[in-house]
Amino acid sequence: MSAKNHRKVYDGAFKTRVVLEVLRGEKTLAEIAAEFGIHPNQIVTWKKHVMEALPELLSRKVKTSAKQQEELQDELYQQIGELKVQNEFLKKNLAKLPSLSRKNGT
Repeated sequence: MSAKNHRKVYDGAFKTRVVLEVLRGEKTLAEIAAEFGIHPNQIVTWKKHVMEALPELLSRKVKTSAKQQEELQDELYQQIGELKVQNEFLKKNLAKLPSLSRKNGT
């Protein structure tokens, strides 16, 4: 039998916990590595990836937020337009209705 290289695969939540622990700065890299059972070099690699991705991630969020705000604004302008049309229709047709005071005989 041949020995296969079994690499441990860590999910994003685990990596996030480890990197956040590093960023807190309350423990040494060696302490964090021992606590989580991983090699310090792996922690350094994950931290590097996070620090490289942060600017883009934050920029993307702002762009998404601006896009969402624009979509909401467009939807609200459309609703305002529909309400204006309905309001004009009601004003025009209200004048055609007999008044309530004439209907009640007063």
